[in-house]
Amino acid sequence: MTKSNSAVMGWRGRVFAAGGLFFVAVFVTFIVSLIAADIFYIDKEAVTEVLTSPFIRHALWMSLWTSVLTTLLSLLFAIPMGYALSRYDFPGKVLVDAIVDLPIVFPPLVAGLTLLVFFSQTSPGRWIEDSLGWEFVFQPKGIVLCQFLVSASFAIRSARTAFDEVDRRYENVAMTLGCSHWGSFRRVSLPLAKNGIIAGGILTWARALGLFGPLLIFVGSFRGRTEVLSTTIFLETSVGNLEVALAVALLLVFVAIIALIMIRVIGHGRGVKL
Repeated sequence: MTKSNSAVMGWRGRVFAAGGLFFVAVFVTFIVSLIAADIFYIDKEAVTEVLTSPFIRHALWMSLWTSVLTTLLSLLFAIPMGYALSRYDFPGKVLVDAIVDLPIVFPPLVAGLTLLVFFSQTSPGRWIEDSLGWEFVFQPKGIVLCQFLVSASFAIRSARTAFDEVDRRYENVAMTLGCSHWGSFRRVSLPLAKNGIIAGGILTWARALGLFGPLLIFVGSFRGRTEVLSTTIFLETSVGNLEVALAVALLLVFVAIIALIMIRVIGHGRGVKL
């Protein structure tokens, strides 16, 4: 808060600002304290095991490539869906909106159980697997499918909000100047909405990276095949290796922090905000 702002705000404004900063300080201190306590709790042996275990390295790699692929797949759906939901009215749009948002409020275990029943017990699910030649249940491909179901709605909703904030007059002006509808979308709407779309992609990636419950039900946690970092924490905790589980958890937090910092550095010049 600068001196000029302080002078303009008056004492009530300063008290209000101090109150807001107090809550910021309490929340940030709480999060930092939790992470610091975890760091001081783990021992050197646990860290060594995490860094040298081939199973944990495999789980890290599995977590990274599946979450990135899920994010790209989600954005592939989010951009056209967000634009359509923002620009077009059609019968049943309110119901479609609710269905798009439904995975956000899905209990995580319900999402995994629903996928398991669909692909293992129903004819449409088995037909999809036979047509594609892929198996999803207890397979690595199922990780991406499960992450997509749970996290894609974040990207779709963010894309729609971003397109809602783009003034339609800009599109109309572009079309009066000779652009087609596609050209107006590509040259005007999409560039103006890109920050919101990027933010939605970040939220989707973060959600996919930390997913646990649905994965445990739909693909299990088989070492060297379907294990990701979140299920590694569960496996290590279940056998009493609390220090190793905590070290893996900190690795997951570290990867997320590094990725978010990189995204912010890359997106700083583009005005990307979360």
